[in-house]
This record gives sequence, structure tokens and C-alpha cells, in this order.
Amino acid sequence: MLYAIIDIETTGVSYRNGKITEIAILIHDGTKIVDEFATLINPEQKIPYRIQQLTGINNRMVEHAPKFYEVAKKIVEMTGDCIFVAHNVSFDYNFIRQEFKSLGYDFRREKLCTLQLSRKLIPFRRSYSLGKLCDELGIENPHRHRAFGDAHATARLFEMLLSIEPHPEELSVRGLNSNLDAEMLKNLPEEAGVYYFLDKDGKIIYVGKSKNIKSRVLSHLTNSTTRRALEMKNKVAEINCEVTGSELIALLLESHEIARHLPVFNRAQRRNGYNHGLFYQKNNDGYLCFSLGELSENEDRVPLTTFHSAMTARNFLYQAAGEFGLCQKLCGLYTSEGSCFQYKIRECNGACVGEESPEAYNVRATKLIDKFKYKNNSFLVIDRGRNDDESAVVLVENGRYRGFGYADNHFNGFDVIQVLRDSIHPYPENKHVHSIIRSFLAKDPSIRVITL
Repeated sequence: MLYAIIDIETTGVSYRNGKITEIAILIHDGTKIVDEFATLINPEQKIPYRIQQLTGINNRMVEHAPKFYEVAKKIVEMTGDCIFVAHNVSFDYNFIRQEFKSLGYDFRREKLCTLQLSRKLIPFRRSYSLGKLCDELGIENPHRHRAFGDAHATARLFEMLLSIEPHPEELSVRGLNSNLDAEMLKNLPEEAGVYYFLDKDGKIIYVGKSKNIKSRVLSHLTNSTTRRALEMKNKVAEINCEVTGSELIALLLESHEIARHLPVFNRAQRRNGYNHGLFYQKNNDGYLCFSLGELSENEDRVPLTTFHSAMTARNFLYQAAGEFGLCQKLCGLYTSEGSCFQYKIRECNGACVGEESPEAYNVRATKLIDKFKYKNNSFLVIDRGRNDDESAVVLVENGRYRGFGYADNHFNGFDVIQVLRDSIHPYPENKHVHSIIRSFLAKDPSIRVITL
């Protein structure tokens, strides 16, 4: 068995818009390195300054380096009969696959992740980053964040893991769970989507989403770090999945399916993460009041926004009260029979004791509400589909989430907006969807949005 131990440096963290600046490949026969290759690569785009600081690779260094297409044949030939090995393998593998995809070549190799393997074979470490593991295990790497140095460090780590488990390539399908079919695990899609863990009775016990379904599922099945993780993976008898193409669709579908099925391990782990919400309403005196609340499974109210914890929520509201000049008592942050403390030190205009009118106070309170409203009440979000012939579509109409679907990209001569609308499959709102959509749009301002 041959292994191609690979490390790359890149212009960024996203393989969709980043490029490779350096690659190192070490061919390992399970005992020693038998061949190696390393080169800088001209990424044909500028390297961000923060990346230059991290790696030491600057634009001048790669100016006359070969472009990826010039070394592509070498990479294919060297790795052809090998298992692709890397630390956090999805990062390196996805970048290389994307580079080949831009050349019209479908690069596929069996993968092995030394990060996941380390978690399984040497548990209870403080960190499983390559640098921290090397420090703990006494592996010297004087050239961190350079492909050749990190590849050699990974090779030494890999040799340590081989001494514990001589056949690590089998761990990705062997010994993970006796209920699961090895061929099924191998054939899981490496695309964005939602996956379902079912128990022996066919009941859904966990729903998750990932940009790479196969990688995420295998990470679950190699996770032995907690009792809960062990309990869940031992109960999995079947795995289903649905490819979405779009990460946004995966997030929305995951949220819907968790609310629909209430899987026991999602509830136990609070998988969705957003468990506290910010709400608002007018009190009997006409003032807009804000409150924080834990989101229960039976919560009917739709929050203005959601938070990962009560502390995060309270810190946010304290900051917002200061930013917009809001009364802490009307924000539920201060309890008293009379005025709030801020009024006593003249940092509150007296809405808590009726000295400031509801109309004047609500102008500022509305600014906080508007911060979480969409720029337009009705719009379509267009994202990548499950293949090159379709686009994923999400509809928000009159401020309400209506659902998502997929539209054929070839609709010349038709009303584009109507075609996109007709593709929508209705989905109900839940307490998380608007936070998901807002966060996604904020994370990627370049995403295509059509105002209706």
C-alpha cells in the first residue's frame, strides 16, 4: 500500500475562490518515504498580506513559479495508486480537486485524515492541530506553514500512527460501527448536504449538515472523545443523506428536519447551536420592550435574532442598549419598582418612569429592530445547485421565509422571476431560518440576490 502524504499552502481558506501557492507530496510505502516532490505554484491571483505573514510566501516568490496546470500531470502520476493522506485532509483534497476541476479533470482519490486518525488512536489530547500535536509528540518542524515542512511533520506523525494501527486505511470503514456497510460509507457523497443517522428501528436519531457529507459522517464515526459521541455512533444502524449543492439550502433543510423529527442526539447536544432568542413587543404604555428567552422545542414566537448562549445574548443586549440609547429596564436587563440605574446617572432619558414619550423612545428602539430586518422585504437568493445545470433558490416574501427549491438554468425565453418562483417548495418558518439567511448573506455579500 502506498500513501501520498500531501500538504499545500493557499491564498485563503475557501477552495471555491482560493488558489494553491505551494504543494509538497511525499510518497510513503508504510515504512519510509520513497519519493517526494515540492514546488511553489503561481496562483494567478494576489496573495493576501495576512497569508504572506503566516506562510512567508509572497507575490514575488511565486511570480515565476509554474502554474498549476504545468504540474497537474506530475500530481496525477505520483498519486495515482496512492491513498491521499493529509492533516485535515478535506482542506487539501478540496483545493486540489477544485484546481483540477478548473482544468476539466475529475481528480478522485481515497482519503485518509491524520487529524481524525489521531483522535481515534491517541485520544484525550488538548489539541489535534498539527502544530500542537507535533509539540506534544516531540516532532520537530522548523518550517511550519510551509508545504514541505508540514508534509514531513505529517509523515512523522503518520509513522507514529502506523506503529499503533498498521492498516489505518481500513479504519475509515472498519471498526467504526459493525451495523454499517463498508461500501455504503465509501460511496457517501463528498458534496454539501444533509445527512441522517437512523437506529436499528429506523428512527432518526441525529440530523446534520456539512459542505462534505462523507467527511463529516466519518468524523462522527471516528469520534470517541465523549460518552455522548460514543453512544450515538454505536446506535447508528443506517445513514441517509440528501445532497443540496448549496450550503444555505443545507442549513435551512437541517433546521427544518431537526424541528420536524426532534432527533434525540440533536436535542442532547443542542446541535443547532442557537438556543437563545431576542424578542420585542410593545408594553401597555406603548414602549417597545426587548426580552431574551431560551428557545424551547414548543416556542411559537419567532425571535428577532438568535444566540449561542444566554451570556452572549445578554452581552449583545447590553451593548445594543448603550449604542441605541435604550432603557435597560425596558430591555429586561434591570429590575426595579421605579427607574433604572442608568436613569439615576443620567444615561437614560426616563422612558422607565414615563418622562420620555413612547414616540421618542421608539424611534431609537426601532433602529435596533431594523438592524435585523432585511434590506428588502421580498427577494430571492440564488446559489449553486446540485449540478452545473441548476441553481438553488430561496424565497423571502413580505419578510417571511417561504421555502426553497431548484431551478433549471436553461430557461431562455421565459419569465425568469416566474421560473424561479415556481421552483420554490414551501417550507414553514421556524425560530432559526431568518438568522441562518441573514448570517449567510452577511458572510458572502457577493451572493446573488434578486429584489422582488
